[in-house]
Amino acid sequence: MKKTIITMLIAMVAMFASAETYSYLKFTKTDNSTVAYSVEGLKVTYDASNVYITNAEGSATIALAQVKDMYFSNEGSSAPTVMIGDVNNDGDVTIADVTALIDYLLSGDDSGINIAAADCNNSTDVSIADVTALIDYLLSGTW
Repeated sequence: MKKTIITMLIAMVAMFASAETYSYLKFTKTDNSTVAYSVEGLKVTYDASNVYITNAEGSATIALAQVKDMYFSNEGSSAPTVMIGDVNNDGDVTIADVTALIDYLLSGDDSGINIAAADCNNSTDVSIADVTALIDYLLSGTW
Protein backbone atom coordinates (compact mmCIF):
# COMPACT_ATOMS: atom_id res chain seq x y z
CA MET A 1 0.00 0.00 0.00
CA LYS A 2 2.77 2.44 0.94
CA LYS A 3 4.59 1.65 -2.32
CA THR A 4 1.42 2.50 -4.28
CA ILE A 5 1.04 5.78 -2.42
CA ILE A 6 4.69 6.71 -3.03
CA THR A 7 4.29 5.85 -6.74
CA MET A 8 1.24 8.11 -6.96
CA LEU A 9 3.04 10.90 -5.10
CA ILE A 10 6.05 10.73 -7.41
CA ALA A 11 3.77 10.75 -10.47
CA MET A 12 1.78 13.72 -9.13
CA VAL A 13 4.92 15.65 -8.24
CA ALA A 14 6.31 14.98 -11.72
CA MET A 15 3.08 16.25 -13.34
CA PHE A 16 3.04 19.44 -11.30
CA ALA A 17 6.76 19.96 -11.75
CA SER A 18 6.43 19.84 -15.54
CA ALA A 19 4.36 23.03 -15.44
CA GLU A 20 7.30 25.00 -14.00
CA THR A 21 11.03 24.48 -13.89
CA TYR A 22 12.30 23.80 -10.39
CA SER A 23 15.84 23.60 -9.08
CA TYR A 24 15.45 21.28 -6.09
CA LEU A 25 13.57 18.24 -4.88
CA LYS A 26 13.01 18.68 -1.15
CA PHE A 27 12.06 16.22 1.56
CA THR A 28 10.70 17.15 4.97
CA LYS A 29 11.46 14.36 7.40
CA THR A 30 9.37 13.29 10.37
CA ASP A 31 11.81 15.16 12.67
CA ASN A 32 10.90 18.32 10.63
CA SER A 33 14.38 18.62 9.14
CA THR A 34 14.49 19.39 5.41
CA VAL A 35 16.96 18.15 2.82
CA ALA A 36 17.17 19.42 -0.75
CA TYR A 37 18.62 17.72 -3.81
CA SER A 38 19.49 19.47 -7.05
CA VAL A 39 17.33 18.31 -9.96
CA GLU A 40 20.38 18.24 -12.25
CA GLY A 41 20.64 14.61 -13.34
CA LEU A 42 17.94 13.66 -10.82
CA LYS A 43 16.80 10.05 -10.56
CA VAL A 44 14.48 8.92 -7.77
CA THR A 45 13.76 5.25 -7.10
CA TYR A 46 12.36 3.42 -4.10
CA ASP A 47 11.69 0.03 -2.62
CA ALA A 48 9.56 -1.12 0.29
CA SER A 49 11.61 0.78 2.87
CA ASN A 50 13.76 3.48 1.21
CA VAL A 51 13.78 6.31 -1.32
CA TYR A 52 17.01 6.48 -3.34
CA ILE A 53 18.03 9.85 -4.77
CA THR A 54 20.79 10.16 -7.34
CA ASN A 55 21.81 13.41 -9.02
CA ALA A 56 24.87 15.14 -10.45
CA GLU A 57 26.18 15.71 -6.89
CA GLY A 58 25.99 12.09 -5.72
CA SER A 59 23.44 9.81 -4.13
CA ALA A 60 21.49 9.55 -0.91
CA THR A 61 19.02 7.23 0.78
CA ILE A 62 16.09 8.23 2.96
CA ALA A 63 14.01 5.72 4.89
CA LEU A 64 10.36 5.93 3.78
CA ALA A 65 9.34 5.93 7.43
CA GLN A 66 11.23 9.24 7.80
CA VAL A 67 9.54 10.99 4.84
CA LYS A 68 6.87 13.44 5.94
CA ASP A 69 6.64 15.50 2.74
CA MET A 70 8.24 15.63 -0.71
CA TYR A 71 8.04 18.59 -3.11
CA PHE A 72 9.89 20.59 -5.75
CA SER A 73 11.19 24.08 -4.97
CA ASN A 74 13.41 26.82 -6.35
CA GLU A 75 15.00 27.33 -2.94
CA GLY A 76 17.69 25.00 -1.69
CA SER A 77 18.04 23.77 1.83
CA SER A 78 19.89 25.75 4.46
CA ALA A 79 21.69 22.52 5.26
CA PRO A 80 24.19 21.21 2.74
CA THR A 81 23.38 18.06 0.79
CA VAL A 82 25.14 15.06 2.28
CA MET A 83 26.69 12.50 -0.04
CA ILE A 84 26.10 9.28 1.86
CA GLY A 85 29.34 7.31 2.13
CA ASP A 86 31.66 10.28 1.52
CA VAL A 87 32.99 9.96 5.07
CA ASN A 88 36.23 11.89 4.40
CA ASN A 89 34.44 14.72 2.48
CA ASP A 90 36.59 14.50 -0.64
CA GLY A 91 33.60 14.42 -3.01
CA ASP A 92 33.94 10.71 -3.91
CA VAL A 93 32.85 7.48 -2.27
CA THR A 94 35.88 5.17 -2.29
CA ILE A 95 37.78 2.67 -0.16
CA ALA A 96 39.38 5.70 1.55
CA ASP A 97 35.96 6.38 3.10
CA VAL A 98 35.87 2.83 4.51
CA THR A 99 39.29 3.45 6.07
CA ALA A 100 38.16 6.80 7.53
CA LEU A 101 35.02 5.20 8.96
CA ILE A 102 36.93 2.33 10.56
CA ASP A 103 39.48 4.80 11.99
CA TYR A 104 36.62 6.80 13.52
CA LEU A 105 34.98 3.70 15.02
CA LEU A 106 38.28 2.57 16.56
CA SER A 107 39.43 5.97 17.83
CA GLY A 108 36.21 7.94 18.42
CA ASP A 109 37.93 10.95 16.83
CA ASP A 110 35.48 12.55 14.40
CA SER A 111 37.78 15.34 13.22
CA GLY A 112 38.10 15.35 9.45
CA ILE A 113 35.05 13.19 8.80
CA ASN A 114 31.41 13.85 8.00
CA ILE A 115 29.33 11.99 10.58
CA ALA A 116 26.10 12.48 8.58
CA ALA A 117 27.73 10.85 5.55
CA ALA A 118 29.07 8.04 7.74
CA ASP A 119 25.54 6.82 8.58
CA CYS A 120 25.53 4.66 5.45
CA ASN A 121 22.65 2.42 6.51
CA ASN A 122 20.48 5.39 7.59
CA SER A 123 20.01 4.05 11.11
CA THR A 124 20.69 7.42 12.84
CA ASP A 125 23.83 6.06 14.54
CA VAL A 126 27.27 5.20 13.20
CA SER A 127 28.47 1.64 13.79
CA ILE A 128 30.19 -1.31 12.16
CA ALA A 129 26.95 -1.89 10.23
CA ASP A 130 27.74 1.31 8.31
CA VAL A 131 31.12 -0.13 7.31
CA THR A 132 29.32 -3.17 5.92
CA ALA A 133 26.81 -0.98 4.07
CA LEU A 134 29.61 1.15 2.62
CA ILE A 135 31.59 -1.87 1.42
CA ASP A 136 28.41 -3.35 -0.08
CA TYR A 137 27.85 -0.06 -1.93
CA LEU A 138 31.40 -0.03 -3.27
CA LEU A 139 31.00 -3.59 -4.52
CA SER A 140 27.51 -3.25 -5.99
CA GLY A 141 27.11 0.46 -6.78
CA THR A 142 23.71 0.63 -5.10
CA TRP A 143 22.57 1.43 -1.60
